[in-house]
Amino acid sequence: MTSNRPYLLRALYQWIADNKMTPHVLVEAGAEGVDVPEQAVQKGKVILNIDNAAVRDLDLGNEWLTFKARFSGSEYAVVVPIEAVLAIYSKENGQGMMFAPEDETVPPTDSGPGEGKTPARRPHLKIVK
Repeated sequence: MTSNRPYLLRALYQWIADNKMTPHVLVEAGAEGVDVPEQAVQKGKVILNIDNAAVRDLDLGNEWLTFKARFSGSEYAVVVPIEAVLAIYSKENGQGMMFAPEDETVPPTDSGPGEGKTPARRPHLKIVK
């Protein structure tokens, strides 16, 4: 299945905006593909205000978060891979969500019919009362 992170990000952004709060995202600035102003980075992370009043051309896509904003008076095109977004929250009350790191799944290798298959096991869950 595809990652649920972009869907949760969009839903929480809408929820925060609908409640007249200011959405902020916490981003891992050192992640591959992140393009943010260097002066905004602190301890390897950057907090970005993504409120409609603060940015232009906001795009919360399935793979990228992109927008244009002003930093120290200069316009900057911010590009962030969705995997680099660590959290989204409301500036006013801190409500939102932190995202768990996504494990890179290795696709199964097809070793041919009947090779390397283990017999199916029964589930080992118990009912707790």
